[in-house]
Amino acid sequence: MHAHLLPGLDDGAESMSQALAMVRQMQQLGYQKLILTPHIMGDFYKNTPAGIKATLTALQTAVQQEQIPVELECAAEYYLDEWFVQKIEEKEPLLSFGANYVLIETSYINEPMRFQDIIFQIKSNGYKPVLAHPERYSYLFNRWNHLVEWHENEVLFQVNLNSLTGYYGSESKRIATKLVEHKLIDFVGTDAHSEKHIQFLQKLPATAAFKKLQQLPLRNQTL
Repeated sequence: MHAHLLPGLDDGAESMSQALAMVRQMQQLGYQKLILTPHIMGDFYKNTPAGIKATLTALQTAVQQEQIPVELECAAEYYLDEWFVQKIEEKEPLLSFGANYVLIETSYINEPMRFQDIIFQIKSNGYKPVLAHPERYSYLFNRWNHLVEWHENEVLFQVNLNSLTGYYGSESKRIATKLVEHKLIDFVGTDAHSEKHIQFLQKLPATAAFKKLQQLPLRNQTL
């Protein structure tokens, strides 16, 4: 429920051939369904629901032609910027997945202004906020209580599987492992931008947190 495989929309797959290669590799790892989530950021990735859906249709057609047995859907990864706030305030429909879940992200180094207010507005519009990779935000590395409070305020957490392998560094691995131990994870995702990310997933079963992760009541199974 978090992968950047739709070609040409963001910093993920650059071409249809690359997207197909990534879909094939994920299917070989055992994935049966992928919910693809390109970035929507006012400054960089000005994607629209219509454009994302059109690219999804093209990839679905290519996957069928290649006879790869994987189901594809789409949503988006929304960056919490002024453009997102405008969408919420104007009640513009958001690309959600599952039971009206909306995937959101923040700056990696700066805590977003009005975070709690934005979360309140998301929920007031009938959506359920899912914070992408909370273990990767450096402003939270030494603010464990913030994470606990956010989760208690019904902000769902999605952890990147490769964080548990150490791909993003020791601090992200530490936080991800702690989130597993405290059962504060609602979703897991690959956040795959390239074939390298997918290949790195092969190291996941060797991690100490993998068995504990499998025992959590993850919401991925409801999608």
